[in-house]
Amino acid sequence: MPTLFDPIRLGSILAPNRILMAPMTRARGTRDHVPTPMMADYYAQRASAGLIISEAIGITPQGLGWPYAAGLWSAEQIAGWRRVTGAVHAAGGRIVAQLWHMGRVVHPSFLGGAQPVSSSVTTAPGHAHTYAGTRPYAAARALRRDEIPGILTDFQTAARNAIEAGFDGVQLHASNGYLIDQFLRDSANFRDDAYGGAIANRVRLLREVTQALADAVGADRTGVRLSPNGETQGVRDSDPLPVFIAAAEALSLIGIAHLELREPPLDGTFGVGYLPPLAPLIRPAFKGPVLLNSDFGAARAQADLDAGIGDAVTFGRPFIANPDLPRRIAEGLPLAADDRATWFTQGADGYLDYPPAGASARLRSA
Repeated sequence: MPTLFDPIRLGSILAPNRILMAPMTRARGTRDHVPTPMMADYYAQRASAGLIISEAIGITPQGLGWPYAAGLWSAEQIAGWRRVTGAVHAAGGRIVAQLWHMGRVVHPSFLGGAQPVSSSVTTAPGHAHTYAGTRPYAAARALRRDEIPGILTDFQTAARNAIEAGFDGVQLHASNGYLIDQFLRDSANFRDDAYGGAIANRVRLLREVTQALADAVGADRTGVRLSPNGETQGVRDSDPLPVFIAAAEALSLIGIAHLELREPPLDGTFGVGYLPPLAPLIRPAFKGPVLLNSDFGAARAQADLDAGIGDAVTFGRPFIANPDLPRRIAEGLPLAADDRATWFTQGADGYLDYPPAGASARLRSA
């Protein structure tokens, strides 16, 4: 069985190890959703990951409702991301762009007062983060059938922009209660057309968007992220296993480079109603590399590789405070703790000031 330190082929990318960096929103872009120079430094510091999956990147203004998150629809954004990818490549790393449409969790304040879109007329629970503070979510309108081709085109355009910006590939964000997940799972999808009801219909948008990305940039440069069980942002499924087996089978037929499965622990940290991990049951349905995610330590990660449940592991929060995480795991070095209060701020504190092992203690910027 492979170890965490063996290389792995992920489509067109040869990753030198199986300790991958998971996508994490960090809110260091501009108010106009342009990547900033500090983002290039942040990602370059973490280039020893076998592969970096970028923070979620908005494909259009309609799909981006997170303050200071970056997009990929304008020339200025492409140029900003080119600085990031150039810094990662100069440091010897590899990076793919995670493409994001948030669906119903975009607050109207990001849309000039317009309604967000979703699979059906629903409202996300809780409150949205906006530039004016937290606000209750608003009811979404259902995407019309004649609007869906435009969504496919938007994803394709963002994927081509990602390659122009120097990314090594793309990953479709189809998890965590965002637009694709709102179509997949029955707590949010009440459609009675070809995109709702039966499992094959609810999987349709996922399949069509993934095929559109593969057509645009190559299946060998396309990955997908799913969250198979539990509730995230009010999205869950009454019987998730057959839904996600069908999804994995459809993605396998497209021949994508990887499938990432996010399954948080059963302690309620990220949501409610989580089942035991479904990845062991989904794994046989997907013939390519499977990436496992959420709250893995090194021992659990290696155990799941040994069991054949996955082929690599994406680590999220450990990479925040440990930019040299692969080295620390390899040498059994202690992991630094991150500062939650700085996760989504716009400064360098808690972003660029975590040193590699053996360097001086973390310094706060003035």
